[in-house]
Parts: sequence; structure tokens; C-alpha cells
Amino acid sequence: MTKGLTRDGLMALYRAMTAHFGPSGWWPANSPFEVMVGAILTQNTAWANAAKAIENLKANGLLSLEAIERSSEEGLARVIRSSGAFNQKAKRLKTFVSYLIQRFGGSLEEMRQVETAKLREELLKTHGIGPETADTILLYAVGKPVFVIDAYTKRILANHGLVTQDVPYEALRGCFECNLEPEVALFREFHAQIVLTGKHFCRKRPLCFSCPLEPFLEQRRAGVDEPETRKQTCLSLPC
Repeated sequence: MTKGLTRDGLMALYRAMTAHFGPSGWWPANSPFEVMVGAILTQNTAWANAAKAIENLKANGLLSLEAIERSSEEGLARVIRSSGAFNQKAKRLKTFVSYLIQRFGGSLEEMRQVETAKLREELLKTHGIGPETADTILLYAVGKPVFVIDAYTKRILANHGLVTQDVPYEALRGCFECNLEPEVALFREFHAQIVLTGKHFCRKRPLCFSCPLEPFLEQRRAGVDEPETRKQTCLSLPC
């Protein structure tokens, strides 16, 4: 029985998803830098479009700090056209690469030495890097225990009556981080399982039949959860 956004409730959802899908192997990338590039390219588009743009970068010898720094925005935009908003994303890639080089000399190890909250603040001040992109970079590329919140997370939890769709990003991120052990591997796999569930079942028109989380939905419909538990949201959870 789900108990809402508590440790037990979240872990029950996690176990149900992992039992269905098995290990995810997400994020698909060959290097931390590729993760960073992918996090920017997948903004407001399907992963398949971003993946095609990454392959184009590889084919043109542009998937490196030095190559992106040397390339023009116009040339970069042509190569990443499949990702959509390619002119904006080319500028964002150039700006992000400049930040990495100027701040850390391009060294991921130097980046990892920075305290998580400070590094997140720096990323959010970088042009084109919003909370979801910053947290993706921190979790999957840098290896910091920061939970990534995306549209799938909100939709799944809202469809199960655990939050509203307009729940603030930071409140929901804080909820996961307060209630789960700060383990990078757990955060990565939990987020990946949410993505798989969202893609295959919890779409804009949900396919609840055979969804690994359907039992939790049925419990809510049947009123199995205790009233005070159902009312509990991440906005009221102690951290």
C-alpha cells in the first residue's frame, strides 16, 4: 500500500517499477561530457531527436570540449538541427563549454571537488541551464546525489493523487532528497524507472492496464490509504 511521499511510499513505487523493467542502463552515453551535451540537446524534445544530434556531432568530430569551443554557432547549429531550437542550443553548448574551460580547465575532477549546492548555483547561472538540465548534469555526469524532476515525475505522482501538476520543481526535488538515502546509484535508477514508466504507460493519455504502478492507483481509487497519508504532500514533509 502506498503511503504517499514518504520513504516507504517512494520505495514501494521504485520496487514496483524495477520489478517490471529491470535495470535501466540509463543515461545512455559514452562519457560524462556526452551526458552534459545530451542534457542540453534533449531540452523540450524527445530523446530520439537529441540522440540523433549527438551522433551527428560524433560523425563530424565535434563531440569534445575543444571542438565545440572552436566551432562557430552557425556550424554547430547545422549539425544539431534534429534536436530542435538548434540555434539556441548551439549558443547554450558554446556558453556551457566556455564555463567548463574557464572555471575548471575542462576537468571533470575539478568540477567534482565543488560542493553540490554551490556547483548547482553556478550551473543555474549559466545561460540555457535550468533546474532539470542542471540536476541531470550533476547526477549523471558529475556524480552528485541530486534528484532529477521531469514532466514524467509530476505526471505519475499527480495521476496517483500524490501531488498536483503545478507542484514547484524545488519542492518536489526536496521531497525525494529528504526521504531517500543520498545515493547516486539510487537516484539515477529511480529517475530512470520513472522515465520508462512515463514513456510506456503514464503518457498524456495513460495506459494504466498492465502498468507496474496500477495497483497503487487502484488502492487510491478504493480509498485504501489513510486520509492523513493521502493529504500529505512534499510541501508539508519535514526535511
